[in-house]
Amino acid sequence: MARILIAEDEPKIARLLADYLAQSGHEASVVGEGDRVLAALAAERPALLLLDIMLPGQDGLAILRELRRDSALPVIMLTARVEEIDRLLGLELGADDYICKPFSPREVVARVQAVLRRSRPGAAANPFTLDESAQRIRYQGRPLPLTTTEYRLLQAMLSQPGRIYSRDQLLDLMHDDLRDVTDRVVDSHVRNLRRKLEDIAPGQAFIRSVYGAGYRFEVAEG
Repeated sequence: MARILIAEDEPKIARLLADYLAQSGHEASVVGEGDRVLAALAAERPALLLLDIMLPGQDGLAILRELRRDSALPVIMLTARVEEIDRLLGLELGADDYICKPFSPREVVARVQAVLRRSRPGAAANPFTLDESAQRIRYQGRPLPLTTTEYRLLQAMLSQPGRIYSRDQLLDLMHDDLRDVTDRVVDSHVRNLRRKLEDIAPGQAFIRSVYGAGYRFEVAEG
């Protein structure tokens, strides 16, 4: 069981999420005004925050920006604003995941549980080892046959498992000169990287696509 704070100003949505979380064994509380969220966090000390962007008073992005000054609390953002800039801004500020409305409450519960697993110390054993001096990555001791670009991509993802990287962010990691490079090149390199990971670890889906946002690297629980 985990304590979840729901920052959502639509009562029906907030009540529905609280009910589904309670059915899954979690303890959920609700705050409907942005100006009250930080105080509620300090008082209740939840394990995770479900944070709507469009709150009255202080909005969700401003709350996240202030929270990230001194807290690594897992945050999943809820939004009806699907523009790319909103997604990327939220994720760059440190959101752990993004869910767009309308959504299935069951999906929200599943995403909450996934983020909680990733944030729990020792929840997953990382089978990858990184040798930066040799620019080499090993899986369970076996070296991966990576190109320089693939090494850069995987190195970045390994540094922050669970973080969603946009294609533009991955482009910046891949190339110093972007004049003739498009974001479709990212998809091609990710596809090749997935194939190499599948060759050495059959059945493991380490790199997951996040619709409209980019890619996320996840290490399966061992």
